[in-house]
Parts: sequence; structure tokens; C-alpha cells
Amino acid sequence: MSLVEVLAPGPLTLLEDAGRPGHMAVGVGRAGAADQDSYRLGGRLLGNRPGLAALEVTLGGLHVRAQGDLTVCLTGAPAPGSLDGRPVPHAAPFTFRDGQELRLGMPPTGLRTYLSVRGGLAVHAVLGSRSSDTMSGLGPAAVAAGDRLTVGEAVESFPNVDVAPVPPPGSGTVELAVLPGPRRDWFARPEALGESCWVVSGRSDRKGIRFEGEPVERHTDWAEAELPSEGMVRGAIQVPPGGQPVLFLNDHPVTGGYPVIGVVRSADIDRAAQLRPGQQVRFRWENR
Repeated sequence: MSLVEVLAPGPLTLLEDAGRPGHMAVGVGRAGAADQDSYRLGGRLLGNRPGLAALEVTLGGLHVRAQGDLTVCLTGAPAPGSLDGRPVPHAAPFTFRDGQELRLGMPPTGLRTYLSVRGGLAVHAVLGSRSSDTMSGLGPAAVAAGDRLTVGEAVESFPNVDVAPVPPPGSGTVELAVLPGPRRDWFARPEALGESCWVVSGRSDRKGIRFEGEPVERHTDWAEAELPSEGMVRGAIQVPPGGQPVLFLNDHPVTGGYPVIGVVRSADIDRAAQLRPGQQVRFRWENR
């Protein structure tokens, strides 16, 4: 039996997969990898079946040892990796041999790096998923030093790909496309969301990205109104009374009582998941 032994988890390392969709009606969110594109890329490069669990590493710092020969891949934020002191590639499979130690440094850009293992990480599933949900507490706990993660059985086929030439997450201003939300009329000038340059707050997490900037003011008709809680989705931009928007990510609450001014297009949510505190964002309104 092959294992990944955790020697140090870094600031935050979680087990994540494609998530647990279909349970929001009973109060269970989707969870899953925050940057689904990067997570899926790692699985494809290794020939894994869709949906197997990987490690989501926030700002590097992970230190692991192989027990048994493994094939692994790093995707997402380009954290510099070293195997017994020798550098390893990014977005390319490499061999992680029995007894070797892999360390990840802090990525120069982006926030979340994915360490995928051929065969996936076979921890106990909850409601069909091995994802950690930081909102509800469902799924495995955050990875800790001393954890021994079992590697699943790999499929026989292997893709003939040496490297995936994907660009790293940008370090400058990121533009996100936004569709009109169901409560856009609650705001005096909803277009103001797209006129400001917003700064990612250090209080952001997997539940949502908090932004700081010029407040988006409510329309006078709704200035003192309270909105009954209604369903929320990944990508929703909710605006609390203070006017500072919050973009919901994978571990978002399933309901919310603040008006949703817009919803970020699904193609841009993965890019948003790589935003670092202090980075600037502009929202671009779309009508379709």
C-alpha cells in the first residue's frame, strides 16, 4: 500500500476533489477544489479517473514523504517544488520515489497549488465526496503533520503528455466578468461595481473573497429594508450594508440575507480563487 506522509502542512492544506453537488436543498454546500480547472488538469496529466482527491495547498509550505513509488503532478499556483533538494517541474508528471521528500515553497503568483497523485488520495468519503468543507465541517479535517494519506489504485492507461503549457495566475489587476444578479435593483448605481478598482482583503477565505474599495450604495427605496434569506450560488456577489462586496467561493453558505448584485461567470471563478490579499480586481458587467 502506497502512502503520502505529511511532515509539515504549511499554512493550510486541504483534501479536495470535484465536490459534492446536489445537496444544497438539505443545507450542504458543494465544497471541492477552489480552482477546479487546475485541479482537473492535475488529474488529466496523471490519467486519473475524474473526481479523485488531491491536496489543495495554500501559499506553499507543504513537506511530504513518499511511502512506495508514486507519480505526482503540481498544478495551479506555481509553488517552487524540490525533491530531496532537486527542483521538480510544474504542470508535468514526475516520479516521487519511496522515501523521498517533496517540499513546496511559496508561489510567486497565485494562492492555491494542487498536488495530485496517480490513483488519487483514498480517504473516507462523506456524501460521495472527499472534500474538506470549511463552512460546514463536513469531510476530512485540514491536513496535519503526521497524517498518512492512502493512495488509491491507479488505472492501467497513462496519457502521453509530458507537460501542459498553462500560464501562471497573474499578479496584476484581474478582470472578472459579471452577470446581473437578482437584486441589482436594490442599488442606487449598480454600475458602480464595475467602476471601482477593488482590493482583495486579507479576511478572504474559501467561503468568499472580501473586497475593499468605494462602497456600493443601496437605492433609497431599499436603504432600510431587510432581505429574507435566499439561496446562494458559487460566484454570487453579495453586498452587506457597508457596501463592500463579497464574492462567494466553493465553501459559501447555502443561503444569505444580503442582496446579490451580480454573479461572476463560471469561467472566471477559478481565476478568482487564485487571488491573493492586496491584489486588485475590476468587475466587467455583461448582459448575457
